Amino acid sequence: MRTKVSNLLQPASRGAVLLLSAITTLLLVACSPNGGNQAPPVPEVGVIKTVAQPVSINEEYVAQTEAMETVEIRARVSGILERQSYVDGAHVSKDQVLFVIDQQPFIAALAQAKAALAQAQASHVNSRQVLDRIRPLLADHAISQQDLDAAVAKEAVDAANEDAAKAQMKTAELNLDYTTIRASRDGMISKALIKVGGLVNASTTLLTTLYSVDPVYVNFTLSEQKLLDMQKRAQGQPAADKRKATVYRVKLVDGSVYAHPGQLNFVDAAVDPRTGTLQVRLLVPNPERALRPGQFVRVIVPGVEIADAIRVPQQAVQEMQGRRSVFVVDADGKVAYREIVANTRLENDWIVEGGLKPDETIIVEGVNKVRPGAQVRPTPYVPGGRAAADGKGEPAKDGAGAAKGAPAKADQPAEPVKGAVEKSKG
Repeated sequence: MRTKVSNLLQPASRGAVLLLSAITTLLLVACSPNGGNQAPPVPEVGVIKTVAQPVSINEEYVAQTEAMETVEIRARVSGILERQSYVDGAHVSKDQVLFVIDQQPFIAALAQAKAALAQAQASHVNSRQVLDRIRPLLADHAISQQDLDAAVAKEAVDAANEDAAKAQMKTAELNLDYTTIRASRDGMISKALIKVGGLVNASTTLLTTLYSVDPVYVNFTLSEQKLLDMQKRAQGQPAADKRKATVYRVKLVDGSVYAHPGQLNFVDAAVDPRTGTLQVRLLVPNPERALRPGQFVRVIVPGVEIADAIRVPQQAVQEMQGRRSVFVVDADGKVAYREIVANTRLENDWIVEGGLKPDETIIVEGVNKVRPGAQVRPTPYVPGGRAAADGKGEPAKDGAGAAKGAPAKADQPAEPVKGAVEKSKG
């Protein structure tokens, strides 16, 4: 009987021992200085120091090239196309032969016109001789006045017929010359729209199109506000600077800047009331024939010069409901929320117009790991990689990096940073 009771008590005793051990362990952990309420580690963030530097702000506009002269090649006479004398898409010179229309009908017409002229000339010679013979006979009363008048009229009619025959022959010569179609100027020529053997109708059939290549026009539209800004800046310039032509650059579709700058050639007389824009045209040299008519490019319009602009990387700026903000780190490593005014983008940076001062520390990397009032460990931000703490950059003296474009030494003035900008709609 005692053995059975002892067997029943053994499992209960083991459970009590385990429960007591667990309680003891929890009490020891709770009394430990490094207990369960351990604080989370301080996050590491990449930061930069804001630096005021001179910046040249340019603006880009979508544009399209246009040939100064676009010539539609059409025939002046009708006939069968006999020969094409150029290669499609080639560069041609002035007076170069492009097409030849069958000339045989026009050669025959010229021969006929020459024969008619010879006949008229012979008749005119005869009537003039008759008039010379009978004119003295009137004084001797050998002929009547009526006979003399008839001879004079006959000579005048034959002279007019001779002139008409000469005009007919000139027309035939022109028509024969028109069968050879030549380039009216130097330029690039498009493909032929009529093949050899096709029928060409005078003045209606388009054979091809010839484009001038050097220089070319570049057309774009300018907002009314931008035009007013340019006019205000021009009014504030000295007279010597006003005489200097503003240089406009052209950016190609691959992002490269075209070698030859353009000059303003035309500004429309009226603003389009539907869009509030103005048609503007540049004249751009094209000696290498790199630009072709109809090509889409971007025009870099010179903008304002800011002597103390602050550039902030785009990834450091948060945007919400039209407002932009950054996180600022103070000297104690605490994070503060700061709204900024930034309406212009230069490359991958925002140009800050308000809300930041030079020599402030802002968070660029790790923005999603912080909140206002939090403690952080700032390290210099290295574009394209981790901070200098990972051995990929030189640590700054105060634990923060310099903003993009900062001068290498404090006693050396910063060089102006130039670039095209995008205006924010926010």
